[in-house]
Amino acid sequence: MHPRLQQDLDQFPQILDHTRQLAETFLSGIKQRPVCPPLDAQQLQPGDDQLAEGGKGAIAALDHFWQRYAEGISASAGPRYFGFVTGGATPAALAADWLVSAIDQNSQLSQDTVAAAIELATVDQLKTLLGLPETFNGSFVSGATMANFVGIAIGRQWLGQQHGIDVAEQGVAALGPVQVLSANPHASSVKALSMLGIGRDALKIIDCLPGSEAIDPAALERHLASSVGIPTLVLASAGTVNTVAFDDLQQLLALRERYPFWLHVDAAFGGVAACSPRYAARLAGWEQADSITVDAHKWLNVPYDSAIQFSRHLALQMQVFQNHSAYLEAPTLRPDNYLHLTPENSRRFRALPLWMALKAYGHSGMRDMVERNVQLAQLLGTELAASEGFHLLAPVNLNVVCFALKDNKGDAVAARDRFIARLDRHGIVRCTPTYYHGQPGIRAALVNWMTQERDIHLALESMRYCLPEPC
Repeated sequence: MHPRLQQDLDQFPQILDHTRQLAETFLSGIKQRPVCPPLDAQQLQPGDDQLAEGGKGAIAALDHFWQRYAEGISASAGPRYFGFVTGGATPAALAADWLVSAIDQNSQLSQDTVAAAIELATVDQLKTLLGLPETFNGSFVSGATMANFVGIAIGRQWLGQQHGIDVAEQGVAALGPVQVLSANPHASSVKALSMLGIGRDALKIIDCLPGSEAIDPAALERHLASSVGIPTLVLASAGTVNTVAFDDLQQLLALRERYPFWLHVDAAFGGVAACSPRYAARLAGWEQADSITVDAHKWLNVPYDSAIQFSRHLALQMQVFQNHSAYLEAPTLRPDNYLHLTPENSRRFRALPLWMALKAYGHSGMRDMVERNVQLAQLLGTELAASEGFHLLAPVNLNVVCFALKDNKGDAVAARDRFIARLDRHGIVRCTPTYYHGQPGIRAALVNWMTQERDIHLALESMRYCLPEPC
């Protein structure tokens, strides 16, 4: 054995303990750590782009990384990171994720690990948490991008089935043109159209309801009536990224009765609101969708990367993703045979962090995260609306605040970007830029389990401090 490998084998307990110490240092200081480190700290230092011949050993390598790059790590796991839709990691989920790396299971139905059984149980518990019926099967994938990919891929197979075509065998060209209808599709779904050979040009944007990001069902019906016979996928939003708008799924289901289409619901973070009786009605009807996306590394607060794809069409899913190899189990139609249900042949044990979190905190713990984040988002929105320098671009529907600078007489985009850059340098709160109905805006998305009212007040102080000086 190589001497460094032998050294690290002998020092394994010390290596794990040293890693724990570094992690503890990071987590104990996360509330004081800048949400956006300086740009120069985000750069690689000289020599670290080169491969060493002999190596340092694990403890020296850990220290090398921490001493050089600790300042370049953001507090994205902390309570005031409101950028994108980024959750943290609850203690139970983090502990489980460490174990995932230590036990290093390939979570297939391979008859040599309990991983597949725990994944199936986690999916079932998540269905209970979110009020989804037993008719759905589910599996873990890397994120909403891959969950949307899987849902649309199964939909593509369903469209072929309606026309006597096996797209998985014959290719998408045998199906011919497909139309994909949506009002506010996430960029990951558009990427999936490219990867699946359907093409980005297949996407047709349907009008929104006035003053909303939700699809206008009347406009959708007009388009469906004018395109009868064209294979159709409808991508519904259960929580848009700017305003957490929900499409009226019950109206979409009524349209599906008259104009058959595949209904995919992108509920990457909005779907988790179903665990709260206060907000579950916004997802009414999603239990009849064909496929659903839910992220775990957003509002469920497990570490990156983790999402769940749900579908009511297990046989079609296996037609798309089945894997034939002499050394692997043949395809069999069962909900835990993940080798034949997801794009990956090799799969990390992603289910364990969520299984552990559900075991640790239960339904009430998940509900608390959702309801507390919504309450705090409403507080932030109320305070921003009352501030002299800001105005809301849309009402606070759930856990995202979409706002803009007030009374900007110059270049609104440049002013917005300067404000965000100053906010980043101040390091207290992280927000991200967006556009809402063509207007340059700013987003604050609250999904972290640690966020408290004091974090909202600290964020507001920083936002007000970073406002541009009056002309």
